[in-house]
Amino acid sequence: MSTVAGALKNAAGMKTLEARDFKGAALESALDEGNAIYFERFKMCVVDPKEGMSQLAMLSALESVQQARPEFYMFAISEAERRYNEWVRAGLMLLADGAPSMGAQALPVRAAEMTVAGTPIADTNEFTWGLIAVGASRSSLTGRGVKVAVLDTGIDLQHPDFVGRSIVTESFIPNETVQDKQGHGTHTAGTVAGPATSTMGRRYGVAPDVDLHVGKVLNNQGTGREAEIINGINWAIDKKCAVISMSLGRPTAVGEKPDPFYEEVGAVALREGSIIVAAAGNNSFRDFNHIAPVGAPANSPSIFAVAAIDPKMGVAPFSCGGLNPDGGEVNISGPGTLVYSSVPRPELSKVLQGTSMACPHVAGVAALWVQSDPALRGQALWNKLERTARELGIRRDFGRGLVQAPGMGPTS
Repeated sequence: MSTVAGALKNAAGMKTLEARDFKGAALESALDEGNAIYFERFKMCVVDPKEGMSQLAMLSALESVQQARPEFYMFAISEAERRYNEWVRAGLMLLADGAPSMGAQALPVRAAEMTVAGTPIADTNEFTWGLIAVGASRSSLTGRGVKVAVLDTGIDLQHPDFVGRSIVTESFIPNETVQDKQGHGTHTAGTVAGPATSTMGRRYGVAPDVDLHVGKVLNNQGTGREAEIINGINWAIDKKCAVISMSLGRPTAVGEKPDPFYEEVGAVALREGSIIVAAAGNNSFRDFNHIAPVGAPANSPSIFAVAAIDPKMGVAPFSCGGLNPDGGEVNISGPGTLVYSSVPRPELSKVLQGTSMACPHVAGVAALWVQSDPALRGQALWNKLERTARELGIRRDFGRGLVQAPGMGPTS
């Protein structure tokens, strides 16, 4: 791991911080070892779990460091993970055939909790079903003037729907540009901000006129270190982004408490007028009565956790649920199955599923609310999104319900 000065210097557009900028010779000495990174805004350090563990106790004892711990890796919800989940599902089916009692050990899911009766919403020639469901297709608002950051695998800047558009970009991955080779980032950015008139046909972007900021915090394989992700969040806050969309995370265990590191990051963001919207995770197998808890960092009380629904307004079978206390709940839901959006050339478009696809729907709607009232920043925006959601079912699965664009919700 590079020194803190080197790490921030590699994140172009951020101030390069020399060791003397930090408080205390002890911290300066620890950082000079090159195995720790200090985030001044959050007063936190992460250390390389392979090489920096010897520094952990010393860093934790420093007055200028509120938290210090080994860093984790975060992941995009990729096609590889989808195929892995299909493999697990096939295995569960084989087990179920030979072990009828398996369901007794799993969490019960009643049909009334999983779906709301109704005809499925479908894509039309003009709009995706997700835009119809959240009300963006009927809103005159487009997100103009609102800064939104998408922190993911980057974006294909030469995609026909984005070429020539003014997009603020930054790569936090060493030796990789913001150009998206994995595809996940272009898909999520497209759901937030695809153009009002697409070269490919129907509109798929919730807020086509936002001031789009794209930070590459996951590499070309769809993984990223926390140092890179926190640098991206820090950059988005510096850029005054009202909304930060993160379709990334890691699984958590039943009973696992929120990470205090991300709780502080989310709280600082809210205080500075930025809401972090994060995917709840795709680790459930609800058709086998198994619900997994909301993943990290979405399980932090100060980060807005998004579950996925299907076109029948039912919870998606993979969508994680609010099982854990102290912030591990679902806050809201967004369209997360059969989601059509942009992907890198030459394919151009693709239908994907996941809470990764639900998250940017919520981020886009959040931008529409900020356009409707620029005072809606931070916690005020959080409250508005929850108050105007369409109730769908129990909060464990849906949170407050399906996110709704201005003019669409019950109390907008």
